[in-house]
Amino acid sequence: MNEINSATYISPEQYEVYANILKVIAHPVRLCIVKELIENGGCNVSTIYSALGIPQSTVSQHLAKLRTAGLVTGDRRGNEIIYTVESDEANRVIACMIMSAQKSKEGKSTMGNKNYIL
Repeated sequence: MNEINSATYISPEQYEVYANILKVIAHPVRLCIVKELIENGGCNVSTIYSALGIPQSTVSQHLAKLRTAGLVTGDRRGNEIIYTVESDEANRVIACMIMSAQKSKEGKSTMGNKNYIL
């Protein structure tokens, strides 16, 4: 039987946290919203829907799910709300995705030939 490497041990509770994050960001639009919020340090709904080319109501619905899950918070500044990603775990998950995408662009991917643009 293999011993658990204590340097890479992840507790069952931490697996639960990551599983819940992955459930919430599993939709491509939510994944893209979270990625953009992280890369831009936060932005408002208008910026998000303009960048993604999807209706404002769709962006608002996805942001509501992300807020309910505790991944995103909104800070009111005058007439607008600036959304940011507050979850360190979500930041780490997205960082892994970005690194994987960069390696794929460099030809180092082992996941096949499919390229997805976020």
